[in-house]
Amino acid sequence: MQYRFMKSTQDNLSALGFGCMRLPEKNRKIDFKRAEAQLRYAIDQGVNYLDTAYMYHFGESEPFLGQALSGGLREKVKLATKLTPFSVKSESDMEGMLNNQLQRLRTDRIDYYMLQAMDERLWRRLNKFDVLRFLDRIKADGRIINVGFSFHGDQETFKEIVDAYNWQFCQIQYNYLDELNQAGTEGLEYAAAKGLGVIIMEPLRGGSLGDNLPPAIAAIFKESGLPWSPAEWALRWIWNRPEVSVVLSGMNDENHIRENIRAAGDALPNSLTKDQLQVIEKAKAAYNAMMSIGCTACQYCMPCPSGVNIPMCFEMYNRRTFFMESKFECMVKYGLMLGGLEKDKTKRGFASQCSECGKCETKCPQHLKIPDLLKDVQGEFENVMLRLFLIYGKIFFARLKNRR
Repeated sequence: MQYRFMKSTQDNLSALGFGCMRLPEKNRKIDFKRAEAQLRYAIDQGVNYLDTAYMYHFGESEPFLGQALSGGLREKVKLATKLTPFSVKSESDMEGMLNNQLQRLRTDRIDYYMLQAMDERLWRRLNKFDVLRFLDRIKADGRIINVGFSFHGDQETFKEIVDAYNWQFCQIQYNYLDELNQAGTEGLEYAAAKGLGVIIMEPLRGGSLGDNLPPAIAAIFKESGLPWSPAEWALRWIWNRPEVSVVLSGMNDENHIRENIRAAGDALPNSLTKDQLQVIEKAKAAYNAMMSIGCTACQYCMPCPSGVNIPMCFEMYNRRTFFMESKFECMVKYGLMLGGLEKDKTKRGFASQCSECGKCETKCPQHLKIPDLLKDVQGEFENVMLRLFLIYGKIFFARLKNRR
């Protein structure tokens, strides 16, 4: 494993961090046995930075880590979690959340603590409750070792936040499609110049830079002659930046974990050649020409009050336009994954259920116009063909069940 020294915290951190937002699931819950085995394997291979948050896996991620790290593993890693701002209405709320997190994680301190998903609106909101004084206090009493923030806003706000406090680190979304989005390359360089360690999230943009690429983009990487997968290309592009301390990967597949660990061993700063960087530029141009909705499936918009499965709706839409799957094939997947052939319509997750309350839009790190985009999804898939599929699908599966 390659380690990178974060000067601001005096820690040697594994270049690959384990993101705990997309752990393997079983029956819509964390598959504890499999997720624990994956985590232990990664730690055994040298991964020493684990990232979670109060809301990940609808509140299950922190308790999972608390249990999985018991028995001595906690002392082998640096544990990172976040203060979720959406429900904070007072300083006592922040205090209560932190104490709850310490209990859930079964620890007496958090090594890397962040204000989560900062943008202009949330930054202003937390400052109303004197959040910086709160950070001073919890750091002084030893419950928090290092203080930072994760970010999903514009570059101007990013620089304002960097300059507002004596942060040790920040966490930004960064990949070869997001050089100009959010903090971007300019923000990366700005934070590093100010002495902050930089943690990278969404290196594969919700998985869209990894497996199952459109043939045209897959061909670009294949023509390079190198044995790297598209995901490895994307990770190596980020590790090539000397400003980067840790790249988080939401790893939930054993093969992917092994591949990422192997790549992290020799993906050194400034190690990519000019020709290799050109391969990424070609892939980037192809992506930008094809992508319809820039959703990273981060789940911040969920749960939807009206029951819409927003990330899945956008995934199905992108499969139609980006992965060029047939309209019928995508409609069938849309019906199966979001309709589930449920008799109870309230259990469905269709785009048409959107009430345009706007709550999702205020939470979206990508600042997507979600209600408007859901109308596009509805127009693409929710038609007579879908209704017929649901009717006949129920009949088919009812008959199949009776035959068992």
